[in-house]
Amino acid sequence: MDRELGNPGALMTSLLRLGPADAGEMLTLQRAAYVTEAQAHGTLELPPLLETLEQAKGALGDPACFAWGIREAGRLVASVRIVVDGDAGLVGRLVVAPDRQGHGLGGSLLLAAEAAMPPSVTVFRLFTGERSFGPLRMYPKLGYVETRRTPELHYQVVHFEKPRVRPEDPVR
Repeated sequence: MDRELGNPGALMTSLLRLGPADAGEMLTLQRAAYVTEAQAHGTLELPPLLETLEQAKGALGDPACFAWGIREAGRLVASVRIVVDGDAGLVGRLVVAPDRQGHGLGGSLLLAAEAAMPPSVTVFRLFTGERSFGPLRMYPKLGYVETRRTPELHYQVVHFEKPRVRPEDPVR
């Protein structure tokens, strides 16, 4: 599925489904985006930085994994994966190219990916590090609520959850 997304400052931005053939480009983007997270948390031992090409291909080939990306003028500038686990969509690896961060791509991509998930998904869950200040500001703006914190090395992992809202759902 390709569709145009509104994005000020970009000539053309399109949402597309990613598959195993996109693994190399997605992995390159992921590594570039997670460098700042590694610096903020004082470790290079973050799973997104350790993932191999074969692991990425496997993840993108898994029928339970829905991976989406945004291209601008042919370049992959953002991606996200959502794994369906029962009624939950487990959001992971939401990344934006360092030179495109702060332009709304991450939030736009996440909302579009949520909307494209199968109807069986009724809740979304994700986590980030306590020093990931951009994501910690963004997720509540997108409707996510912090549910807990867990220890990881020398920092805390912040867990978030959000019920799926559909246009036909009553407003509460």
